[in-house]
Amino acid sequence: MNQDIIISVIEMLGTFAFAISGIRHAAAKQFDWFGGYVCGIAVAIGGGTIRDVMLSTTPFWMTTPIYMICTAVALITVAFFGRWMEPLKNAWFVFDTFGLALFTIAGIQKSLAFDQPFWVAIIMGCITGSAGGVIRDVLLNNEPVIFHKEIYAMACVLGGLVYWLCILTELPAEISAILTFAIICLIRFLAVRYHISLPILRDV
Repeated sequence: MNQDIIISVIEMLGTFAFAISGIRHAAAKQFDWFGGYVCGIAVAIGGGTIRDVMLSTTPFWMTTPIYMICTAVALITVAFFGRWMEPLKNAWFVFDTFGLALFTIAGIQKSLAFDQPFWVAIIMGCITGSAGGVIRDVLLNNEPVIFHKEIYAMACVLGGLVYWLCILTELPAEISAILTFAIICLIRFLAVRYHISLPILRDV
């Protein structure tokens, strides 16, 4: 598959997954539909926008309205089917994790397409995956999740290192993306399931 097509597909899936996550958090705060849409779009395009600005290119969502439409579909999904999804409480966490993994991969691939070194690509992947969540939490007046002891942004970094190793071993981009996606999701699931966290920074 063409590299641009792969990036677009991953960004689309990531947009839907992150939008649902953002809209769900807005629903928990009893925001109206417009507020939910704003939170959904903020988390869906926030990280990618920062990445594209740093890469000196037009933000991805400004090239086509499909990302806005995708977020609208996510809003309708939560609004009309949220009560049936609510018993599956872990589904929201899964959507957030999928979005994190997908956008991390998209950030890495796009940075490499712009001839950035791999260490920059890993940072861009982390920004793409986690910055939207920071914007969402600020809008909702919550402490950003990346500052919690729960492993979040570090999963992006470790996933980026896996992608780098895949490229070094000359694996196809599609296989590298699948393996990276699986590793990021696995790290997040295991970290939450077994309460694995980084050491807490303590005041002296």
